[in-house]
Amino acid sequence: MIIVSDTSPIANLIIVGHVDLLSQLFRSIVIPDMVYRELLANGEDHLVTQTVMAVDWLDIRSVSDLSQVLTLERDYRLDSGEAHAIVLALELEAAQLLIDERLGRRAAKRRGLRMTGILGLLLAAKRQGLISAVRPVLDRLLSEANFRISNQLYVETLAIAEEE
Repeated sequence: MIIVSDTSPIANLIIVGHVDLLSQLFRSIVIPDMVYRELLANGEDHLVTQTVMAVDWLDIRSVSDLSQVLTLERDYRLDSGEAHAIVLALELEAAQLLIDERLGRRAAKRRGLRMTGILGLLLAAKRQGLISAVRPVLDRLLSEANFRISNQLYVETLAIAEEE
């Protein structure tokens, strides 16, 4: 099963100390070379860079169809990492795309991709017994990783997790 990820799910889980959930939920994650560059963009002393350089479950690949990437960047105003992740997921016929940003999710949905974001990952991790509660991780994402969701989505996520 091929899982492709955009930058933010990996970076945000690193920041809150739960990146191990990715390798526990999926054996490996494929990322486009553009996402890899974004993950390393803060320099060699940054926690995200150090973690990405140390893990062995990331598979870095290049996108073949750059014209599709440019179309997504232009027509949907996506950043380069999002556009590359969507195109790579299509090219590899990925089982799932990990992506959080609304515009990226909208473009991925229009292309028929199955996707989830950090909230879905946290719910899956709780169902599988990898974390005992979603709320503490979600609260850390909001306070430490500049993760943004509406109050309504916060409440809905905790309700699904049975942590109301």
